[in-house]
This record gives sequence, C-alpha cells and structure tokens, in this order.
Amino acid sequence: MSVPPPDLTGRQVVLGVTGSIAAYKAALLVRLLKKAGAEVRVLMTPDAERFVSPLTLGTLSENEVLTEIFPENEDGSWTKHVTLGQWADLFVVAPATAQTIAKLAHGFCDSMLTATALSARCPLLVCPAMDRDMYRHAATQDNLDRLREIGYAVMPAEHGELASGLVGQGRMPEPEAILERIAERVDGKNPPAAGRASEPGAPPLTGTEVLVTAGPTREPIDPVRVLTNPSTGTMGYALAEAAAQRGASVTLVTGPTALDPPTGMEVVQVETAAEMHEAVQARRETADYVFMAAAVADYTPADPSSSKRKKADTDAPFVLHLRRTPDILETLGTHKRPGQVLVGFALETDNALDNARRKLDHKNLDWIAVNNLRDEGAGFGPTNRITLLGHDGTVEELPLMPKADVADALLNRVLAAQSEETS
Repeated sequence: MSVPPPDLTGRQVVLGVTGSIAAYKAALLVRLLKKAGAEVRVLMTPDAERFVSPLTLGTLSENEVLTEIFPENEDGSWTKHVTLGQWADLFVVAPATAQTIAKLAHGFCDSMLTATALSARCPLLVCPAMDRDMYRHAATQDNLDRLREIGYAVMPAEHGELASGLVGQGRMPEPEAILERIAERVDGKNPPAAGRASEPGAPPLTGTEVLVTAGPTREPIDPVRVLTNPSTGTMGYALAEAAAQRGASVTLVTGPTALDPPTGMEVVQVETAAEMHEAVQARRETADYVFMAAAVADYTPADPSSSKRKKADTDAPFVLHLRRTPDILETLGTHKRPGQVLVGFALETDNALDNARRKLDHKNLDWIAVNNLRDEGAGFGPTNRITLLGHDGTVEELPLMPKADVADALLNRVLAAQSEETS
C-alpha cells in the first residue's frame, strides 16, 4: 500500500545544499517538495557546485540558486539572506557536511547559506551526510549537540554503505524520509523558531533514563557454533539514538551486531540471552522507559560442548537438546514499578495482531510494536512497517519507513500518550 504524499501547498521552504557526494539527492528532494505543493528556494555552498549544478536545482525549483553573500550584480540581492530568513516556513540543510555543521554550530557567516541560517526566523532542520569516522568524531557529535541546544532539529544519519567503501552511520537520510519530517515540522503547529527556543521538534526526554535492548543473541552449541537469528540491531540502535537526541540518559544493551556503537550513551555488549537478562535486570529499577527491541533467543543448547563437536561418520540425525532461556520481557513486566513505561516488540508471520495482543496482556506491557515478516519492507532490513498496540486498546498502523523514522514516530506516540495520562 503506497503512502500518499504530504500536502505542502503554500509552504515556503529554503533548501541548503552543501559539498557532499549526497548533494545529488537534493535534486530529488526539490522535486518531491514541488510535487507536494511547496515553494522552494535553493542555497548552495561553493563546494556543493562540485557535485550538482545550480542550473539543475534552479530548473527544478523554478527559482534562482544563490551561493555568495555578495553577488556580482548590484540589484540589492546581497540582502537576500535577510529576506529569505523572513520568508521561509522551514530551512532545511540537506546534505549537511561536517564543515557546514561546524559553521552553523558556531555562528559562522561566510556564504549565503550560513548567513540566511543566522537570519532565519523559522525552524531549521539539519540532515547530516559524511563518512563514518567523521560522523562519529567527538567534534562532530559536539557540534550536533550544540545545534540541538540552539534549537535546530537534527535527523540522524542513516547506516549503510558510504562513498568511501566503508559501512557505517553517515548516509544522508533518504529524500522521502526528509519530506515526511518537513511535513511534520510545518504541519500547522507553528513550532518556535530555530535559535530562539529550546527544542523545536519532538517531545523532550530530558531528565529521564531510557533502557533499550537491540540485536540478536548467540547461544553456543560448542566453541565454534551458535544458534542465532538475522537481527541487525538497527531498530534498537535507532531508538537509542532518538532517545538520546531528545535529552534522555540512555543505556543500550546490545547483542552482537555489525553496527558501530553509538556515542553519548552507555553501551553494554552481551552475547547470550542469559547475559542480556542479567544486564537488563541490573538496570531496570532506574529506567523510566524500557524498549525491548532485541531478538532474544527463546531456547539455548541444554548442554553446550566445551570442545568442537566433530561431524559423525554416519548419516544419523544429530539431536540437539534445548532448554528455555530467561524471559526478559516477562520478568520486566512482573517487576514493573509504578510510572515505568514498558514497550515490547513482536515479529510475527501469522496472526500477528492476535499474537501481539496476547503478549501485551500476558507480559504486562504498556505498548507493543508488532510487524509481520511477510510484509514487504518489514523485519530485518533497513525499513520497518509496524502496528502499535497500547494497553488501553489503541491500535495505530505506521507506514513503511526507514527505521530511524519509525523510532521517532514510536517515541512520539508513547510520549504523547504519557503526557495525556499525566495531564
């Protein structure tokens, strides 16, 4: 089922494009914005012209593309950073390089883009794009934190293959995901202007403790063989990073994954279900929100061998005896303290909603996010399509989205419901 595009008729968007290989995606973003009905003005840094031409973006936006603060003509356009800052409903920087992020964080004003950002009275959305180690560097993370403190909204970079050939977090969010975020930011809510308020985007988690589990577990058969599953950990990592961006103190308990450990939080590496159970129980008392996104093994070998099991010389079946692992989620539900919010996940193939409702009730959960492996785009890939069930009977189906956006949407729903309960 395709998701209808948002209606941005009459909205005015300034798009800043910087010198990243991902600048080619700006052309698609402009087309999507125009198709949604928005009026678009594009600003480019000089280095961005190395990757995409002003003619291309000007043709698509149907407006002149500006780069320099002081253009060669004398028509007064050197003041356009002021007029554009007043004109825009939203300023989006996509892609945003480490260089431009640093300049925005510290008030540099050396291009039409950075000058307009300082003049803008509207919210500003930053979409980072850079190589993995540049994104992970403490200086970049400090600058992103500074942008959030100023009041800018920051979309997390996506995980995947990068232009350098490395695999990690650093990819610019896809234009469709940025479009959805733009629609949320200008959806008649009139959020406070960037640089003039605390956090203009999602509900805050400042002062709260969030516990997240992620990834698979590995249950040893012998020293070289394990029972495991295809979980990548992407959903749990996205939730942990989204919560941290909202100001929470986050602990991520993760099974073995190929993902880079996120910065700005406690990361506890575990292997088995028993180790994850122990790590979670040691931290559950202080957690205000618990998100159990890990794919924990239900069974483990009853008698793992201390030596490698050799292949038999016959074709006789190999019998492996299994025993149940600790039910981490059920234990959390049994010992849930007043005010604590417990969110579980369920990946199903049949009778998804019925199975999820039973799990919600049996394990004393506040929410459960269920997806069906038979649905295209759901499950172990970079996207997800979930249905959110609440203990109060709420049923909300979310569209297919990148998992970073699913994490934000999930947090929005949970926090909004929590706010209603306490108001």
